Amino acid sequence: MSMTRWMHKTKVRLTGWLSQGLNPRQLAFTLALGFAVGCIPLLGVTTAICTLLAVLLRLNMPAIQAANWVAMPVQVALLVPFLRLGQWLFRGNAIDFNLSQILAQLAAAPARALFEMSGLLTHALFAWFITVGPACILLMGALTFLLSRIPQLAPAVAPAEAGD
Repeated sequence: MSMTRWMHKTKVRLTGWLSQGLNPRQLAFTLALGFAVGCIPLLGVTTAICTLLAVLLRLNMPAIQAANWVAMPVQVALLVPFLRLGQWLFRGNAIDFNLSQILAQLAAAPARALFEMSGLLTHALFAWFITVGPACILLMGALTFLLSRIPQLAPAVAPAEAGD
């Protein structure tokens, strides 16, 4: 089998797997939510949160988890900016933020360092909360635009939408 044919087959299977009967807007919402949750500045909780959201909101589990996993490098990259924004937002309760000191504490006594950093992490989580709404809306709009142009998703359009 040629590489081009294999890539086309893989693309068709992946598109079907991720969409599973969803229209582009629903799939865009699921992907945007998974990506947004994947950027929470708390390492190690995003998979559980995405699973819970998928069950509660009846979202496509593979799609939300795929977006969550794609977001992991972004989560790590945004950790320091969220910590800095949280520190700036809560100037009255400023917590000393020295990255090299934090890394040294984490290496020496991880549980104690995390306990001492709980205020800093709470501020970073608040910074995520105030930025996630607009970011999710923008991402959902962009994804809806892009996904609506994928021919394999056209059959997923609900009959009510097809008649409009």
